[in-house]
Amino acid sequence: MQFAEMLIPMVASFALTIIVLPLFIGYMRFKKEGQTIREEGPKWHEAKTGTPTMGGVVFIGAIIVAAIGTAWWQAALSTSVWVSLFILLLYGALGFVDDFVSVAKHRNMGLRAWQKLLGQIFGATVFLVAYFHEGFTHTLYVPVLGQLNWSWLFILFAIVWLVGFSNAVNLTDGLDGLVAGLATISFGTYAIIAAHEGRTDVLIICLVTIGAMIGFLLFNHKPAQIFMGDVGSLALGGMLATVALLLQREWSLLLIGLVYVCETASVIIQVSVFKLTHGKRVFKMTPIHHHFEMLGWSEWRIDGTFWVVGALASAIYLLIFL
Repeated sequence: MQFAEMLIPMVASFALTIIVLPLFIGYMRFKKEGQTIREEGPKWHEAKTGTPTMGGVVFIGAIIVAAIGTAWWQAALSTSVWVSLFILLLYGALGFVDDFVSVAKHRNMGLRAWQKLLGQIFGATVFLVAYFHEGFTHTLYVPVLGQLNWSWLFILFAIVWLVGFSNAVNLTDGLDGLVAGLATISFGTYAIIAAHEGRTDVLIICLVTIGAMIGFLLFNHKPAQIFMGDVGSLALGGMLATVALLLQREWSLLLIGLVYVCETASVIIQVSVFKLTHGKRVFKMTPIHHHFEMLGWSEWRIDGTFWVVGALASAIYLLIFL
């Protein structure tokens, strides 16, 4: 795709998002359906209670419509496009049910963890069927051991990656605009990689996501008019892992997705230390963006810092590995 052609899918998803989102926000306010803030979070977040949520429904729709339209126009409507959109839709549906139960019952708890996990594993299984059907390599590089051509290892790895990063992005979505900005950077980085490798199908997926995220950020930055909800964050995380796997750059997510990794690691460390030491904490609060809030950082400062970290980590990856 030429540069001018790349703007079309971005503009299409951006336009769809900013046209539909105000209508969705108005509907949610009319129905008085909003986010319930978790009790264990920062006390000042209670002011956000009632803010419309499930905004991910809008940008998921924009991504799907723009991606299919652009891929058809570019004759790139491949299995990779369909399986990426399938993961986006399925993981989004899991998040939607989670959000809907939470909103309907006015509590910050929806699906049980095992129910969500089963759905995520089912999605990963469908992805793997499509992946092997397309004849993509299932060789996996393992540090020290080198390249391993073991199908079972790749299958296990792919499931962990899809489930893990969908949950990692979900954990990161705790501040106004944070994930929307990070996702723009992450998918922008993979768009560069896809363009460099001539993967037009994956490039289209990345471009429409970038456009939708920029559009969503206009309404999601502090003070947020709407949250993306689990429907948005789970879907974005699942599709981010899908893109990395389709480009056969699985390990790239550890650097391109560095912020998501740190957010998840902070929770794991906090819980582990708390249980092993009977109550001691490493961070004031987790995920780690809340730790910085407790130190007195503003949401804008945290967003900006985390976006810069994400952009620098992505730039380092491109400079070293592209």
